[in-house]
Amino acid sequence: MEEPDDAYIIKSNPIVLRCKAMPAMQIFFKCNGEWVHQNEHVSEESMDETTGLKIREVYINVTRQQVEDFHGPEDYWCQCVAWSHLGTSKSRKASVRIAYLRKNFEQDPQGKEVPIEGMIVLHCRPPEGVPAAEVEWLKNEEPIDSNLDENIDTRADHNLIIRQARLSDSGNYTCMAANIVAKRRSMSATVVVYVNGGWSSWTEWSNCNARCGRGWQKRSRTCTNPAPLNGGAFCEGMSVQKITCTSLCPVDGNWEVWSEWSVCSPECEHLRVRECIAPPPRNGGKYCEGLSQESENCTEGLCIQDIENASDIALYSGLGAAVIAVAVLVVGVTLYRRSQSEYGVDVIDSSALTGGFQTFNFKTVRQGNSLLLNSSMQPDLTVSRTYSGPICLQDPMDKELMTESSLFNPLSDIKVKVHSSFMVSLGVTERAEYHGKAHSGTFPHGNNRAFGTIQSRNKATYIQNLSSISTQSELKTTAIFGHLGGRLVVPNTGVSLLIPHGAIPEESSWEIYLAINQRESSLQPEGTDVLLGPEVTCGPSDVSVSTPFALTIPHCAEVNSEHWSIHLKKRTQQGKWEEVMSVEEETTSCYCLLDPYACHILLNSFGTYALIGEPISDCAVRQLKVAVFGCLSCNSLDYNLRVYCMDNTPCSFQEVVLDERLQGGQLLEEPKLLHFKGNTFSLQISVLDIPPFLWRIKPFTACQEVPFSRVWCSNQKPLHCAFSLERYTPATTQLSCKICVRQVKGHEQILQIQTSILESERESITFFAHDDSNFPAQMGAKAFKIPYSIRQRICATFDTPNAKGKDWQMLAQKNSISRNLSYFATQRSPSAVILDLWEARHQHDGDLDSLACALEEIGRTHSKISDITETEIEEPDFNYSRQNGL
Repeated sequence: MEEPDDAYIIKSNPIVLRCKAMPAMQIFFKCNGEWVHQNEHVSEESMDETTGLKIREVYINVTRQQVEDFHGPEDYWCQCVAWSHLGTSKSRKASVRIAYLRKNFEQDPQGKEVPIEGMIVLHCRPPEGVPAAEVEWLKNEEPIDSNLDENIDTRADHNLIIRQARLSDSGNYTCMAANIVAKRRSMSATVVVYVNGGWSSWTEWSNCNARCGRGWQKRSRTCTNPAPLNGGAFCEGMSVQKITCTSLCPVDGNWEVWSEWSVCSPECEHLRVRECIAPPPRNGGKYCEGLSQESENCTEGLCIQDIENASDIALYSGLGAAVIAVAVLVVGVTLYRRSQSEYGVDVIDSSALTGGFQTFNFKTVRQGNSLLLNSSMQPDLTVSRTYSGPICLQDPMDKELMTESSLFNPLSDIKVKVHSSFMVSLGVTERAEYHGKAHSGTFPHGNNRAFGTIQSRNKATYIQNLSSISTQSELKTTAIFGHLGGRLVVPNTGVSLLIPHGAIPEESSWEIYLAINQRESSLQPEGTDVLLGPEVTCGPSDVSVSTPFALTIPHCAEVNSEHWSIHLKKRTQQGKWEEVMSVEEETTSCYCLLDPYACHILLNSFGTYALIGEPISDCAVRQLKVAVFGCLSCNSLDYNLRVYCMDNTPCSFQEVVLDERLQGGQLLEEPKLLHFKGNTFSLQISVLDIPPFLWRIKPFTACQEVPFSRVWCSNQKPLHCAFSLERYTPATTQLSCKICVRQVKGHEQILQIQTSILESERESITFFAHDDSNFPAQMGAKAFKIPYSIRQRICATFDTPNAKGKDWQMLAQKNSISRNLSYFATQRSPSAVILDLWEARHQHDGDLDSLACALEEIGRTHSKISDITETEIEEPDFNYSRQNGL
């Protein structure tokens, strides 16, 4: 009636084998060919209500130990044997096995990148187990049902097959194996379905850009059919095509010669005509102006039909005589005036002879006449005048006249004050001024049209002054400091070191140096990490200061804590790099304050430091500076354009400028800022709008593409792309084009190049900025913006705890320092360290007014803090500071 079933032992739980027979006198189990002892059987009897026969049911327990102790050629098995008066009956053999599932998959699925509509096969071999594990697939933690999607098949030996990949098939796939014992989960495999970009159709050809003669027309296409997706390849080829074209020039019409006069008509008129056919207007040219037909009296006004009576003849005769008389009179007067003229120059304003420095006008000299302005009157040397306005010679003859005359004798005591166009742009003055004693009717000697101008384009202020950049290869500054402290600056690099007052013991002097590593950095960032600024060394490393010093390092990251994780690292004596802290970390060992373009670090020990940025998202932006240089090559017809993409730090730009100087390069346009995202898209640099009949560039070289990894992992080395252009003729001296630098699916910058390739005509681009090359080291009070006496009062006031909270913590908050205040709490004078940080941040502007306002807002300072500040400003040391950057 019931036979024993196959069973699995789970962990240490025994299993029960049952057997039921009717009619049966006895039932016994036999396991592995041996009878099970009668005491191990549990027997139950019952009566079948229908037949009245006896039903016997027997069951036994099988333990894990029994199965493990059995060593036979086959699995552990049991069967039951029943006896009755009818005979003997045996059941089937039931096997008993220990259930298990191993931990590790024999084969984990592997991630794949496949093109759209390609086949995806993910292999999975589950762990060994008894009973065999069932396999289930998950996509993004959701089960996959192949019955609902005909494109997916999971029946082939536990593998997942996607016949035609779709964009929606991108995701994380996991293989799940399970049996009665446990469940096992494989490693996730990331599947990316990418789309390679495809060109759209070409647009129609544009109209010819030249209205007359040879020009060009273009057509364009975009990489949007489809657009590249999920890292798919960008379209190959050019997005713009240009061809030459010829436009028919418009020809204006012109009259042919008049025809002969016609026969005199009864109305006393005759006619003549002409046509606009010499040539006729073509291609949109203008039609001839004027009349095509002309008529006039053919009887010299004596036509009888026009004269009503004889009295009109007398009237017309009188009018003619009057006209002739007037003409004779005019001619006579003209001849008389000409005979009376003796001079070639007519003085219009006599003040030119008698005044000091006054306005006069003169006419052009005629050949053979003397100069009327050479007067014998003695000049009044005591008269002082101011001449305002430009001195401009517009006529060549006027210029010759004024140069050769005695009006331009040198004046030994004249003083000329010239304001450049740069000063005018700052609002300093609006005109040139000339002060001095002048002779009567005299202009300053040696007049030049260039007064009040500067030979440069009106460019915006930029952070580099190219004329002041050091040409030395070693970027290092050294100075000896004492108890009063001071400041070290590596010129034009943005790197500086502030030694506070009292950091060095009294009666001690230390030689402190600050240097930038220009060799190949030993710090190799891992993965997508970026070296954000220069590797800076300050020393000596075997001394320690009693008060934290401030080290300023420029960086090129667009500061955003959601996109960047920035770390400070230090090189050990063994040459290895170890992390000091994260910028957002709360620690009492050091402090980092991140400004938009620089990081200010408070440290207690010298050494070699560097900033490392770890991008958290694809929106992390690395700021690049794009600059274009140019110079002639050995072949006079060639011209080289060199495009640099470097980190937006002063030291990176200085390195490029120094290299270009050695090559004779010239900066052609003000550099621009490019926001380069960490989204794996490449950088494209191209030359656009080259004059087609003046310059040429080799085919397929006008655009260069740089892989993302080369730009992102440049490790402070500038990216350099060169374009070689060739003139058609040596007569071409001007170059006008555009340089387009763009990140695919990102920011774009266009630099307009307009330059002369001749050295004598080339305009230089000069930038005005904080020039710190004249003061690389400042010692004592001259190095600080805040006078020492005011600094002592601030520290004494805010270091004292206050119940209202108006202490150093409020001072920090007013100076935009709101993070990691526990660092300042461990310092001997928290206010002094906060002011040191203020000094490091304001080394160029020294905005004491804003600091005074912050103190007044707190309400702890003297009611007349501005008066105190003004009093201290009169001190000599502070005056020196104001002259150097305030």
